[in-house]
Amino acid sequence: METLQDLRRRRLALGIPLGELARAVGRSTATVSRIERGRIRPSYDLVRHVVEFLDAREATANPALATKDLLHRPLVTIEPGASLAEASQRLDHGGFSQLPVLEDGRAIGSVSEAAVLRALQAPASRRLKVRDILEPAYPQVDASFPADLLPALLAKYPAVLVAHRGVVDGIVTKADLIRGLRGISLRRPREA
Repeated sequence: METLQDLRRRRLALGIPLGELARAVGRSTATVSRIERGRIRPSYDLVRHVVEFLDAREATANPALATKDLLHRPLVTIEPGASLAEASQRLDHGGFSQLPVLEDGRAIGSVSEAAVLRALQAPASRRLKVRDILEPAYPQVDASFPADLLPALLAKYPAVLVAHRGVVDGIVTKADLIRGLRGISLRRPREA
């Protein structure tokens, strides 16, 4: 439960002047000031109005993220007919731990570093293709899918594909989600 000092901290963090809050809840500036300092015990209804006002302002200041806000582009994929050497090179070059496997713009599976490493131990690994070590495809969501629902998916899968009318055009990984929720720039630095 929030204390009155917590409400004051929230108000200040949002940059809301005391007078604006007072007008919004129908009280004088002096009264709201005394409430924030703990000099007056407000009614439950008044505290509820203050909390509702601050919640609404926080929602405006920090709109809910959608999957499109976390999307990693350009999408790096691999084809099912690619060799394991090609797959390991693409994983290494991009610094990826997994890649979606696409055929005609549609996801048919995935390939991970672990799968490539396991396959490279086989004596006939030079002849193996990505299709031979294919792992399940990642779940797909629309770009407007709420980002706050992604943690449940990413707890079970290493990535989530973003598709438009069945055609994959982006990916969100655990790292993308963490970066986005921490407020770190979602734009990746360009390679020199």
